[in-house]
Amino acid sequence: MISITVLALVFGVVFLAELPDKTALAGLVLGTRYRASYVFAGVAAAFLLHVVLAVAAGSVLNLLPQPIVHGITGVLFLGGAAVLLLKKGDDDEDIRRPADQSFWKVATTGFMLILVAEFGDLTQIMTANLAARYNAPLSVGLGAVLALWAVAGLGIVGGKALMKKVPLRLITQIAALLMLGLGAWSLYEAASA
Repeated sequence: MISITVLALVFGVVFLAELPDKTALAGLVLGTRYRASYVFAGVAAAFLLHVVLAVAAGSVLNLLPQPIVHGITGVLFLGGAAVLLLKKGDDDEDIRRPADQSFWKVATTGFMLILVAEFGDLTQIMTANLAARYNAPLSVGLGAVLALWAVAGLGIVGGKALMKKVPLRLITQIAALLMLGLGAWSLYEAASA
């Protein structure tokens, strides 16, 4: 069964955390060079794979006693908030342009770029934490993949306009505050159990 509350929470947290990430910028660059639908197909497939791996890892964590899970996720959320607050802005990535503009070449380029760039990334770790925290793998997975796809779509189609309207630092700070809140709540639950 899908929990709309968990799905919405995961969507919001992952969306805000991924928006200032280098992969949104990579999607923007790829989208300006290639057909947007081809880029999105590859990027979406890579994000789906990452979310499946993250939810599986989080589901394994959920086998531990709840106070331990809450403690681990609380510490990891606080660490994620620190990473967001302390990270410096990423420079433009050098993305090679394949000579062939076919669907498979462009989609493969997007897939491989995201597959490598996102492995072990903050949002993948956060998704695993959320899966462990809420014990709702379908809701967490759906919320995370929809958030990642939304960021990818924004990056590919309209990233430049969004970044002109909303300061990147503000988005990062909001994501960090949400993670601080989730971390504090998880630690509170671990201590009170």
